[in-house]
Amino acid sequence: MEFSEVVRRRRMVRNYDPDRPVPAEIRERILENGLRAPSGGFTQGWAFLTIEGDDRERYWRIAAEDPDEKYVEWITGLRRAPLLIFAFAHKDAYLDRYTAPDKGWTDRDEKHWTAPYWYIDTGMAALLMLQTVVDEGLGACLFGPPAEKVGRLKEEFGVPDGFDPIGVISIGYRAPDKRSPSLKRGRRSTAEVVHRGHWGRHQA
Repeated sequence: MEFSEVVRRRRMVRNYDPDRPVPAEIRERILENGLRAPSGGFTQGWAFLTIEGDDRERYWRIAAEDPDEKYVEWITGLRRAPLLIFAFAHKDAYLDRYTAPDKGWTDRDEKHWTAPYWYIDTGMAALLMLQTVVDEGLGACLFGPPAEKVGRLKEEFGVPDGFDPIGVISIGYRAPDKRSPSLKRGRRSTAEVVHRGHWGRHQA
């Protein structure tokens, strides 16, 4: 698929065919492409937990406990996804990396950072995975587990302290689903969001 077509067709899919597992070779391509994302200092301070088969119920038993009523339909569809990839950012890896001799900071103070690149880089890895899913003809959705259940989920799956979840990617073959009502907001144009040479100057 042409790259421009991959970008155009990417959207969040919230319902899947539960009878079609993700082939192992496609799963591995998705993961490997994610690892091609850029990272500050080539730190690669990310980690990914794949959840398949019976382990999915371990995830949903916690994450879908007492769901908000407005999300029940979406959760029902997401639960049909045969593959979940839980993405984590590892801040300490970045703080340590930038005290190395080739970087030169003498301490791990977060004030050195203009932005939390441990989250940004993991997000870019997740986006590459989402794009790979489209290229493979499947569907995916990046969503966040309920914040109040993150501790239990990390404990359930043995995730060490210091690894912060940025989201879960559900992956599978698409089934009919409802598009998000948020899409009614419309996509903002470059004329609205791109400032050219000076803030407030929008003309190309």
